[in-house]
Amino acid sequence: MTSKELLYVEDALGHEQFFRTKCAETVSQLQDESLRNCVDQLAHQHEQIFSSLYGLLN
Repeated sequence: MTSKELLYVEDALGHEQFFRTKCAETVSQLQDESLRNCVDQLAHQHEQIFSSLYGLLN
């Protein structure tokens, strides 16, 4: 992996971590169960994307 590619992956990991954090914060503030489930699913998707990107580093 080139240094430019590595920087891209690191940047993408940071974005995915931010999205996961924001989703978790939002879930804790929502009262509507269907919205909570939707945002929780988004959090899981970002977790999977994070894991996939992290796997590129191995």
